[in-house]
Amino acid sequence: MTSVGVWLYGGHPATAEVEREQLARLDALGYASVWMGETVGGRDAFARSAVFLGATGRITVGTGIANVWSRPAVTAQAAARTVAEAHPGRFVLGLGVGHPFQAASLGQSFAKPLRGMREYLSRMDEEAAANPPAAPFPRVLAAIGPRMLELSRDAADGAHPFAMPVRHTAFAREILGPGKLLIPHQSVLLETDPEVARAKARSSASQILRAEAYARAWREFGYDEMSDRLVDAAVAWGDEEAIARRVREQFDAGADQVLISPTATDLPGAVDQLARLAPVLLGVAA
Repeated sequence: MTSVGVWLYGGHPATAEVEREQLARLDALGYASVWMGETVGGRDAFARSAVFLGATGRITVGTGIANVWSRPAVTAQAAARTVAEAHPGRFVLGLGVGHPFQAASLGQSFAKPLRGMREYLSRMDEEAAANPPAAPFPRVLAAIGPRMLELSRDAADGAHPFAMPVRHTAFAREILGPGKLLIPHQSVLLETDPEVARAKARSSASQILRAEAYARAWREFGYDEMSDRLVDAAVAWGDEEAIARRVREQFDAGADQVLISPTATDLPGAVDQLARLAPVLLGVAA
């Protein structure tokens, strides 16, 4: 069954009080989930998940992603178990290897991220076997390339690709096969003027493409850097129905849940856009 969730951009600074208010709005709107990212040294993904869950009564909360450089595997498993047991059935653990500069900031090597992730998951599994969680939770990986997608299939419950085109969703589904979760991120912008929309979308896309892993993936899928074609694929812009069409395309390509991320300057503004989009997007997923 398909559904639509929300991915909250970390560049929307907000106090805890404002976050709780806006999360309550999202909960009432009917979105299936809300996800947040994590940078090394930033707001802790598990603590934020507990805050998000405490501020809501229905919505599922996912880490998109909890960065493996932020904590040892045993700590990650214990934290996920603690959050999941406090809110049974409402927590999804998303894990990712992040980027080389994040590893370097802690004096670690990013030389073999796939092997590092595999070993990290193995250590989590050892901890889970020793201390089984009372409330099981799904585990998905941030995965773009084929080998990380294969690991998502073999050692996790699925994948959470970030900032990729619809073509990548079809690619990921082919590797994952049936029965595994596929939860892509999709940036959106409620703006019908092509010139204005592409200027804003280009600014958003340029930030993502600063990371070589994303820039390389877009090149491999045949997109010229910062072309209108890339910008239009990276950010679904237009009116409510235009954005709904992109979400339908994601579902048709094999997504189980699509996480939409509004382009806005602050959290209340992002949730205002989500309120406008809810009637049509939640109808797409029904």
